[in-house]
Amino acid sequence: MKLYDKAQINRKTLLFDNKTLFWLILPIVIEQLLNSLMGMVDTMMVSTVGSAAISAVALVDSINNLVIQIFSAMAAGAAIICAQFIGSGDKEGSSRAARQVVLTVSVIAFFVSAVCLLGGERLLRLVFGSVEDAVMENALAYFTITAFSYPFLALSGAGAAFYRASGNAKFPTKVSVLSNVMNVTGNALFLYGFGWGVSGAAFATLLSRIFCAVVILYCLRKPKQTIVVRNYLKIRPDLPLIVKIMAIGIPTGIENGMFQFGKLAIASTVSTMGTIAISAQAMTDILELVNGIFSNSVGIGLMTVVGQCIGARRTEEAKYYIVKLMRVAWVGVLVSCLLVLAITKPVTWISGMEPAAAQLCFEMVTAMTIVKPLVWVGAFGLPYGFRAAGDVRVPMVISVCSMWCCRVGLCVVLVRVFHFGLMAVWIGIFVDWIVRAVIFSTRFARGKWCQAL
Repeated sequence: MKLYDKAQINRKTLLFDNKTLFWLILPIVIEQLLNSLMGMVDTMMVSTVGSAAISAVALVDSINNLVIQIFSAMAAGAAIICAQFIGSGDKEGSSRAARQVVLTVSVIAFFVSAVCLLGGERLLRLVFGSVEDAVMENALAYFTITAFSYPFLALSGAGAAFYRASGNAKFPTKVSVLSNVMNVTGNALFLYGFGWGVSGAAFATLLSRIFCAVVILYCLRKPKQTIVVRNYLKIRPDLPLIVKIMAIGIPTGIENGMFQFGKLAIASTVSTMGTIAISAQAMTDILELVNGIFSNSVGIGLMTVVGQCIGARRTEEAKYYIVKLMRVAWVGVLVSCLLVLAITKPVTWISGMEPAAAQLCFEMVTAMTIVKPLVWVGAFGLPYGFRAAGDVRVPMVISVCSMWCCRVGLCVVLVRVFHFGLMAVWIGIFVDWIVRAVIFSTRFARGKWCQAL
């Protein structure tokens, strides 16, 4: 079974040569690495305040990650549509789409922020149930401040997606570097200088996200670039274009949202195991993000590549790039997993984790290092290419079903019925990865995803 028709691939006329791919993906890798490392630094800095503080941040970040994924889905839809316009040679169309995304994302972000601010403690107790009073007090403080940052987070993410869709991944990376430096500096000042605890960490995050949004929205106004967005207050709804964007954004948002709801369900289960389990799971989640940085970055770059190929009506070339970049992603996953395993014990020691939590974390990372290189690329890498080609509904259904039946369902059964410990979470995750990898690899090999073109 041919994955693509080699006879239709002329290497001299490819839209993206190896050098272009390298400079598209490398800045994304750097940005994702910095974001994850800053997440680790945040966790380590907050952990010095106490177990209640780090537990509170871990719980609230479960909600924050849900919000981030919703906004990321909107940005992904924007990037794909813009990339397709660019591939077809319609740069003005890509700018029109970008303006509609700015408008739509702004409305959604302000609404979500308002709901979270008004919900406050009631929302936290609805999600996490009964937790220790000290944890809830810290969680409420952290949640309230970070909720103010949602509109800035959404707008900066959308703006960065516009630059990547046009092949410019360097600029958003530069802004991200400055933002992360600001965040860490703010953490040091507010946590240690002013003694504000988790509120200080949240305030530093708020300031860094405001900085990102302001810089990116200002620079999008410059005329000498592929996508230009200006006169923000004069943007009016273009319903046909919004529908086209949402046709990709909504299924992706549902998929990402259900994924995060599943993680919230798991976090709720973990919260019943005590602060040691919460702390171990929080650090393991961060390390899992780190060893997936390279492959995730390749996937983000793949959306630009495949989107432009589809816009230029080069379907076989899109298949070629998916195969090529998935091979690169697989090597990245393997190397990343081994490196993260090597640093796990030093990281848990430096962060001051309790010995029991540190040991739990190491055991889970070891299991992850064995399973992830085998199945992760097929489970999560291929869908990036599918989405860029407009195949979003079937992957959404597959991902949601696998998430709830395998990851969440199996975890809950193992914990509630068979009384497994924290490793039950990762058994469910591994089964979820395997199911996705088998189905998505089969779908790609059979060419089913091309029927969406």
